[in-house]
Amino acid sequence: MLKNLLKTMRPKQWTKNVFVFAPLVFDVKLTDVHYLLATLAGFILLCLVSGTVYLVNDLVDVEKDRQHPKKRFRPIASGALPARVAIVAAVLLLALTLPAGFLLEPWFGGVLLIYLVLQLAYSFYLKKVVILDVMAIASGFVLRVAAGIPLVEAERFSPWMYICMALLALFIGFNKRRSELTLLGDSAGAHRKNLQEYTVPLLDQIIGIVTAATLVSYALYTALADNLPENHSMMLTIPFVLYCMFRWLYLVQVKGMGGEPEDIVLKDRPLQVGFALWGLTVVVIMYFFR
Repeated sequence: MLKNLLKTMRPKQWTKNVFVFAPLVFDVKLTDVHYLLATLAGFILLCLVSGTVYLVNDLVDVEKDRQHPKKRFRPIASGALPARVAIVAAVLLLALTLPAGFLLEPWFGGVLLIYLVLQLAYSFYLKKVVILDVMAIASGFVLRVAAGIPLVEAERFSPWMYICMALLALFIGFNKRRSELTLLGDSAGAHRKNLQEYTVPLLDQIIGIVTAATLVSYALYTALADNLPENHSMMLTIPFVLYCMFRWLYLVQVKGMGGEPEDIVLKDRPLQVGFALWGLTVVVIMYFFR
């Protein structure tokens, strides 16, 4: 029962919560133990809240998941996890995590609450609305970044990071919709009603626009953000971002991946190398070449 409960909370998708560490890294406080521990605690709370949202989401979508070729094997949809157990677990988790968030840092607790409300709104309504469904997902990523700011008392964190994060999330979200549409084919509307409002050509146009906007925004961030080294050495990270985004497009459109973005991150070794080189370069530039 515990194993099925944990599986429903989607530990793989908790990788998205690493964005709470962005203010810690880019405010040059990665070596401060106090802020590091606070951010780690915030990461754990975000994982628990997001896991709770997945419980609620699977309870809401149980009938639709049973019509999906892969999602029908999820614990609630398959009957391995009783709905009553999932409901009790969700209530208990929220009763623990939300107060803990406010105790950790009041502003963090507020962002955590906003994140929860947004995700519940997505589960019950926004995911049914074309375009807004992906924008709601992108807002969740931005809130993850925002949640890390009060935890480190950020002083040098650039607003450009919000723009880059929002566009990157839109890039991932629309690619996911494209993958779902391709995988499900004619039955796409039965699984997710708003999928019948999308077409592959439309999504390809949107993805092209978002891809260009993301790359341009990141390039401008490396050149204009006040918190970066004055020698513009952060521009050296642009090739890694280019490669990772192009690799993602290749995996979605050629290899048929993207339905579960966390699988791409956790399974594709070239992409992992690209992420690692980008992160290493950022740390070296921010902490040793200022």
